[in-house]
Amino acid sequence: MNADASRPHPAGREENPLLPPFAERELPAGRHQFHKERLMAQIHEDLRAADAGAGARAGSGSGTIAAPARTAGSRNPFLRRAVLVPVAAFALAGTLAGGFLAYSDRRAADGPGSTAVATGPVLTTRIGAADPQGTPQLLDRISLAASSASASVSGSPAVRADQFLYIGSKTATTYVKTVGNKHTLVSEKLHMRHQWNSPDGTKGWLIEPGNTGTEGVTLEGPDEKGQTPTPHLNAPSHTYLTGLPTDPDALLQRIHRETEGRGNSPDQQAFTTIGDLLRGSHPPAELTAALYKAAAKIPGVVTVDDAVDAAGRHGLAVARLDEHSGRREEWIFDRQTLAFLGERTVQVQGESGEQGLIKPGTVVFTSAVMTRAVVDRIKETPATTG
Repeated sequence: MNADASRPHPAGREENPLLPPFAERELPAGRHQFHKERLMAQIHEDLRAADAGAGARAGSGSGTIAAPARTAGSRNPFLRRAVLVPVAAFALAGTLAGGFLAYSDRRAADGPGSTAVATGPVLTTRIGAADPQGTPQLLDRISLAASSASASVSGSPAVRADQFLYIGSKTATTYVKTVGNKHTLVSEKLHMRHQWNSPDGTKGWLIEPGNTGTEGVTLEGPDEKGQTPTPHLNAPSHTYLTGLPTDPDALLQRIHRETEGRGNSPDQQAFTTIGDLLRGSHPPAELTAALYKAAAKIPGVVTVDDAVDAAGRHGLAVARLDEHSGRREEWIFDRQTLAFLGERTVQVQGESGEQGLIKPGTVVFTSAVMTRAVVDRIKETPATTG
């Protein structure tokens, strides 16, 4: 399954000491790091809610739209970027407070051998004009382009059980960095992430600065409970995706059913889920076409006249504003070919984050799909990788 976890918003500090270290020798080689990744992904869900709550408190009485606490589990964090803890090994239960401190401090310096991503200028953008007119027609055109694509950015080539699906993407996140009582808005420098997954989701590998070491981490094996993860809508394998309905109405109904209770609203969560699948997985071409048609049925979906992906490519965007957070999720497409380029989240209304530091025009998350391919081995990258 994909291990592409999500837009972290670090906040908080240590309130309790770490528990005694976990004995790594009790796990196979590489597995402890994998379990830490899974644990931190859950921590990020709690951090996101805490950060949004802090933003709501900061914005109260100011007349701005502040982000409320997001429902835990609003999206599976493994469809976004997971961040590992560069501290000594710790037990897999009861360590949330310690994890907060490690995450807040992990980017303070990037010395030799550091796996942290250096921070650069805060990512900002011009807020593109949104127009609801013609969006269903645009998505229909995008759907037609996707259905005719073969082994392209929008589609997925045939894959054998012994091969791997590779996604190379350029990405960065903006977040509120907390050190003691000081809060600073920072953005990662744009960087590449490389991910490989077997079709059935049982094997995989991830290499990403700030998340893994230079050699990467395995995505294979049981979860922290010792159970084999089961593919599902928010953490799919390629095999799982081939079993989803390709009728747009049936597909949207399934998305609503399986994401019920998550996110700030059912419609926003459906839009987010579809975006995650388009960016972070290898949907078959027929399913990709159905996802676009299903998106056209979600209320509030608009067209944005201009948007820029993490690789600097301009294009049209299909987007939806989360009215609770004031953030707009944008799927970016090439103007000529209508191929999917990437995705970004932009603060467009009000302020969010600790002390309201995330202002309108801030790019909270950005990603550009540089390469999708089928390869024969883990760590094999196509020649076209960015």
